[in-house]
Amino acid sequence: MIIDTHIHLDDERYKDDLEDVLNRAREGGVQRFIIPGADTKTLPRAIAIVEANDDVFFAVGVHPYDKEQFDTLDFEKYVHHEKCVAIGECGLDYFRLEGSDEEKEFEKQEQKRVFKRQIKLAQKYKKPLIVHIRDASHDAKMLMLEAKAGEIGGVLHCFNADEELLSLADEGFYFGIGGVLTFKNAKKLVNVLPKIPQEKLLIETDGPYLTPTPHRGERNEPLYTTFVVQKISALLDISIENVKSMSTENASKLFNIF
Repeated sequence: MIIDTHIHLDDERYKDDLEDVLNRAREGGVQRFIIPGADTKTLPRAIAIVEANDDVFFAVGVHPYDKEQFDTLDFEKYVHHEKCVAIGECGLDYFRLEGSDEEKEFEKQEQKRVFKRQIKLAQKYKKPLIVHIRDASHDAKMLMLEAKAGEIGGVLHCFNADEELLSLADEGFYFGIGGVLTFKNAKKLVNVLPKIPQEKLLIETDGPYLTPTPHRGERNEPLYTTFVVQKISALLDISIENVKSMSTENASKLFNIF
């Protein structure tokens, strides 16, 4: 069994054939799915999906690119839902910073403000975090340590292979590995993968994005987690079945889904 710990099933690109996507995945051995909360506009669709499918769960949160939505999001409306398993995806993303130095600094501070607030919510409701970090490893790590995010732990979604973040394993954080691992230019992640404690590895797609080889250029979907599993198996020299059972046990433990 595989658990896809990060799949945007509420994305418009799954709107017309969602049941086919889910059934292909189920037939391929994917038996649990977690929809991260990224854009508040799609949360109602996420709720409809989880309520129609016993094996789909969701998180509530605000992506750093959509931080303006945070102050208007009614967390209480979603966090108490029986299938809400995490807070996020939240975090820091400096990849698209634009403008003057002052404008960039203001953007960073606003992202940090919203990230801190979501860490506090995770602590309040005792739910793990789904953390998005891009071009902001040091700031994110220091903020998480200062905010005592290790009290609830979580996953570093789409782990960026920055070794500075590996120490967060000791703070209760897991590492989400997806299709990037299969890319030809993923040498850094390939080299770092053996340094991640196996009891902290999770499998994800981030679909419809980051489609693994051999389906690059196509829409990603949960079935393609099988290619990630195969690559991890080859790189760590452990059986495919062991990768599946290990990552499933890890995800079940973190998100309390069995």
